[in-house]
Amino acid sequence: MAARSEKVEFPGSQGALLAARMERPAEPPKATVIFAHCFTCSKDIFAAARISRELSGRGFQVLRFDFTGLGASEGEFGNTNFSSNVQDLLAAADYLRAQGQAPEILIGHSLGGAAVLAAAGDIPEVKAVATIGAPADAAHVEQNFAAHVEEIRTKGEAEVQLAGRTFSIKKQFLDDLESTAIADRIANMRKALLIFHAPTDVTVGIKNASAIYQAAKHPKSFVSLDGADHLLSRRADAVYVAEVLSAWAARFITPNGAETTDPGDEESDAVLVSEAGTGKFQQTVRIGSHRLLADEPPAVGGDDAGPTPYDYVAIGLGACTSMTIRMYAARKNIPLEHVEVAIRHEKRHADDCVDCESNKSRIDHFDRVLRLRGDLTDEQRAKLIEIADKCPVHRTLETGARVITEVE
Repeated sequence: MAARSEKVEFPGSQGALLAARMERPAEPPKATVIFAHCFTCSKDIFAAARISRELSGRGFQVLRFDFTGLGASEGEFGNTNFSSNVQDLLAAADYLRAQGQAPEILIGHSLGGAAVLAAAGDIPEVKAVATIGAPADAAHVEQNFAAHVEEIRTKGEAEVQLAGRTFSIKKQFLDDLESTAIADRIANMRKALLIFHAPTDVTVGIKNASAIYQAAKHPKSFVSLDGADHLLSRRADAVYVAEVLSAWAARFITPNGAETTDPGDEESDAVLVSEAGTGKFQQTVRIGSHRLLADEPPAVGGDDAGPTPYDYVAIGLGACTSMTIRMYAARKNIPLEHVEVAIRHEKRHADDCVDCESNKSRIDHFDRVLRLRGDLTDEQRAKLIEIADKCPVHRTLETGARVITEVE
């Protein structure tokens, strides 16, 4: 079976037919996803289309649709509001449920993110929710037409220019936004949550991500989209979101009938690794409330669905190095603005290894490059480089460690 993209339609909350597109993977889908687009956008905006296709390529079936009165969907936008968007999402879930493909994952971009947070608790099959640049309060969208708010309140309606298009905004739209309490719905939805947000997002500030995170209960995670814009207009940013989403979601879905663990299960201080039930090598990784995925590259028979085991070792070294440098700089009042650590791992011939039995032996090398930004003196920079070697993971790798194995 080949991957395919199909046009579909279904009745929305106001009876109008909603235009949608279903991205179907080549293999039986791991799970079905609904993607909700941003305010006054459409299902075909770059971020929605790219992320949906990338997820399809990773085995997920994705339905993206136009809300009532937008894109190719029927209906009048002027008669819609945030609540009707939420009801459109529920209608999409009803449509998929009737096909025997009830959604397990909801993804929402910008105001669509607020909508999936509001709808998630009313879709029992949903196990995980992800937001991208979402506002913590639906009323935040008023900033898009702040100059017309008074006119809308006085006259009951106003024509507003948004992204080069004219929309009719009615007073009922404002009233509905301001009466919606998303925080309560976030706290009570009881779904796993992943929050994507760019720290420099000028449309929806990063404080919104903090508010959503604080309102949510575990398991919850945050991913910073460093350098991305609000619409995720760069392909690399959209691909990155899809990569992280597919790895994260694998923890909460039921691939090919494999056993799942309830997100509310008791947390453990052990790293738990188990076969994911998909691909040749894919493993789900669980530590506390965090869910990750490990895999191997296609060159050795994997699907490249997550970092390799040695990648995780490099991640540990890089993270520990950066944290150690930051702690030292803070303690010594060194004006360090930013730390970046690049790690590269490879096995090299150990020609100069006096303890090796033959020159055919190979030993592991981790090449580490530090990038330190700030108004630093040569002495301060040298000290930070020196302190990097004192990071605990660095010491563990250099001195070695004992691994004791038991069978339970």
